[in-house]
Amino acid sequence: MENRVKEIDYLKCIFIILMIIFHLVHIGDKYPYAKQIVYTFHMSAFLIISGYLANNRKDARSFLRKFLWIFIPYVCMEAAYTVMSHFLPVRESVAEITPAVLIDKIFLHPMGPYWYLHTLILCSLIYYITFRYVRLSVVSRLVVAGVCLFALSYCGGLMNFSNALYFLIGIIVSQSGLRFTQVFRGTPLAIVPFVILCCFPANLDRGTLAGVAITWLSISLLLAIYNYLSAQVRWLTFFIGRNTLVILLFSPIFTILSKAFLPVFAFDPTGMLFLVTATFFTLNGCIAMA
Repeated sequence: MENRVKEIDYLKCIFIILMIIFHLVHIGDKYPYAKQIVYTFHMSAFLIISGYLANNRKDARSFLRKFLWIFIPYVCMEAAYTVMSHFLPVRESVAEITPAVLIDKIFLHPMGPYWYLHTLILCSLIYYITFRYVRLSVVSRLVVAGVCLFALSYCGGLMNFSNALYFLIGIIVSQSGLRFTQVFRGTPLAIVPFVILCCFPANLDRGTLAGVAITWLSISLLLAIYNYLSAQVRWLTFFIGRNTLVILLFSPIFTILSKAFLPVFAFDPTGMLFLVTATFFTLNGCIAMA
């Protein structure tokens, strides 16, 4: 645990909480522009962190064993989410449940938040194979990895290339030999360009240079805030940040159940009481299930 980068655990905590908040349909519908801003950077930043932390130094057996611990729960939860989407009145509805539909959703076109795990597995495999078995310079291997990710995105249609690009950015930062906090420096001044960029809807696309800039600035701004947190708050963010996988896996269960709170907080026009209660309920429910 002492070897963990605590600032990264803190960032993961913030981004997973933002994911929960804007997976609450009521909040997303009430604050659509805020949702658009958050969707520009929160999962993009997660992919940068994932690329930075990806480990290509393990032997093949250890690497595959590690990813089985991601792939198996991913398959279970994606299959359950697909089945649930057939029976419940959700936006991503599935007309029928057949083996072909399940195979398509698990291996090709995942639903819900599980696209992130699908992308993580594919990007990590490409990174591991390229940097473990291709005998070229680091720059050449980065190019090969980028070409492979592009092929999976545009030829295979297995992922969004802009998402893969953020993972590749994380790899580049890792291969540079610099610490994460040396590349992403916390500064309160990041709020100025961040706000300016977010004022224009055309910039709210993670697949554009403006989207990359917004992601970069969001990390810098959050790291600046980190310096002012108390020890107790930091400990809580570290704990949540260490458990983002289980929160990602189980959060759809609790965000759906949270709809039961809506009548209780109908008197609050802002939706903030519902937001706080549903987020607290979801975080604790996920940890309890884990």
